Amino acid sequence: MTAAMLASAAPAAAMELLMVERPGCVWCARWTREVGPVYAKTEEGRRAPLRRIDIDAAPAGVDLKAPLLFTPTFVLADQGREIGRITGYADDGMFWGLLGAMIAKADRAADKGETVP
Repeated sequence: MTAAMLASAAPAAAMELLMVERPGCVWCARWTREVGPVYAKTEEGRRAPLRRIDIDAAPAGVDLKAPLLFTPTFVLADQGREIGRITGYADDGMFWGLLGAMIAKADRAADKGETVP
């Protein structure tokens, strides 16, 4: 997929996980090998579908808390607002643990009728 196609991908209406990447990123490629094939089949993947974005393209429809500087960066967004991010990728255990914690934090806030700070 080209950078232009990545940038123009329509944003999801609810929770989504943005994967910010760049060509040649070895850690992005590792995530793609280790997690990519199963992500959409998991509860996390169903709750927060993946949208890949080139780091040089602004993510359409997402209000970010800070600039995107490193790849991969995973931004969890709900209703177009960043609610958390994971910068970097070391292994699948770290990724799933951090993503699970972000989703749980968003769920707790939603249960209270609040937004994630």
